[in-house]
Amino acid sequence: MANQDDNLLKKIIAHAKEYGFIFPSSEIYDGLAAAYDYGQNGVELKNNLKSFWWKAMVQMNENIVGLDASIFMHPTTWKASGHVDAFNDPMVDNKDSKKRYRADVLIEDHIAKIEGKINKEVDKAAKRFGDSFDKEQYLATNGRVLGYQSEIDSINERMKNAIESDNLADLKTLIEDLGIADPVSGSKNWTDVRQFNLMFSTELGSVADGASKIYLRPETAQGIFVNFLNVQKTGRMKIPFGIAQIGKAFRNEIIARQFIFRMREFEQMEMQFFVKPGDEMQWYEHWKNTRIGWHKLLGLGEENYRFHDHLNLAHYANAACDIEFNFPMGFKELEGIHSRTDFDLKAHEEHSGKKLQFFDPQENKSYVPYVIETSIGLDRLFLAVLTAAFTEETLTDGSERTVMKIPAAIAPTKVAVLPLLKKDGLPEKAREILDELKLDFNCTYDEKDAIGKRYRRQDAVGTPYCVTVDHQTLEDNTVTIRDRDNLQQERINISELHARVSDLVSVTSLLKKI
Repeated sequence: MANQDDNLLKKIIAHAKEYGFIFPSSEIYDGLAAAYDYGQNGVELKNNLKSFWWKAMVQMNENIVGLDASIFMHPTTWKASGHVDAFNDPMVDNKDSKKRYRADVLIEDHIAKIEGKINKEVDKAAKRFGDSFDKEQYLATNGRVLGYQSEIDSINERMKNAIESDNLADLKTLIEDLGIADPVSGSKNWTDVRQFNLMFSTELGSVADGASKIYLRPETAQGIFVNFLNVQKTGRMKIPFGIAQIGKAFRNEIIARQFIFRMREFEQMEMQFFVKPGDEMQWYEHWKNTRIGWHKLLGLGEENYRFHDHLNLAHYANAACDIEFNFPMGFKELEGIHSRTDFDLKAHEEHSGKKLQFFDPQENKSYVPYVIETSIGLDRLFLAVLTAAFTEETLTDGSERTVMKIPAAIAPTKVAVLPLLKKDGLPEKAREILDELKLDFNCTYDEKDAIGKRYRRQDAVGTPYCVTVDHQTLEDNTVTIRDRDNLQQERINISELHARVSDLVSVTSLLKKI
């Protein structure tokens, strides 16, 4: 079931700001729309997510290597990739509200409402039939559900045909036929649908007259493609092999919305995997399975993921799907897996005049490899973690707490060291322990307020373990270690503490499951 909980998103946004995860950009100047700054806890969580992805993708695979390409690229790159001519969104304006929307998103939102009706029917039937309810059979046989599904299929087909044939008039007609109203004003008074290019352009050079028009990259993939030969030759890479990259990309989104889900400046974690033509579908399936497996290792709830196969394939793809996550706005794209064929390398061959081929000694011939792409939005992954982690609980004693149940391996701070009192030598002992732990783990020290209040502060930022130093510590060298999620406390010797914390928070235990 999808979330679609505006209230939850508002709570997450407020909590993220209050506890140093995410701030609005340039807030003292009233902010800048759809731009955000990662605060002291946010940057740690973001770095941990990058590290976990990089280790799983590069460190764990001997045939995948990394790259960090320039954000600025030769402008012909974007001509070859199709972005200059075809990187457009179909936009439509409402004449009454003066608001601008993506035409395809308006239609998809309408489809989501019909899907909501199906979900309501399923929920009602599940209550009626109880344990004997067979959801698959119900979806396949119930007349009302089949009617809704037929309606969805028909809309999808019309939208696909209009987009593929670039028939913007048909898109407008579809919006009118479905009676889609402006979400703000309720008006159905629409302009014609027009294409809008999403690339930011700027000028390279000190004098405007002699400047060259270049673009901020709208994706990180092209930096990988133009370096295909450099990496292959210097790394003596054999097909199949991959090139991974983490980096910023920029899109002039007309509707940047839903917090950090859709921004104009965002970060991508991409891997392009080069394969022999004809082998691409088996590798496409391999990377679908590998990537969903990686996501599930994070422990954000298996029920929160699903695959969505693309009906509207990009011109360069022969297969494509999204891994969707159940965000507060419902199931939305988190990662894309695409079989891009040889489109990119061939286009760069044509525009550069350079051969971008692999000589296969076994076949004794050269060929342009096919590519399987995995591309995940780091900011979206961050939001997925916040969504799954944000928990409001009533405890057995009747008190309430807000806790971020962030998986320990990626939590911003692993351990908080807390002296029970700010006297009697307890702070000195606590700092001794802190100095030992901080060499290997991101730790924090807190001696202000009652211990219960300090526990709540650590819960709110997602610190998985609190180590408390009390008078008994000075007598027998033991401390209590408190678990954020189950609130249990265990007394252990300081000599065992480092090994225990390592065991509890190490990303290695996750990597071993890959």
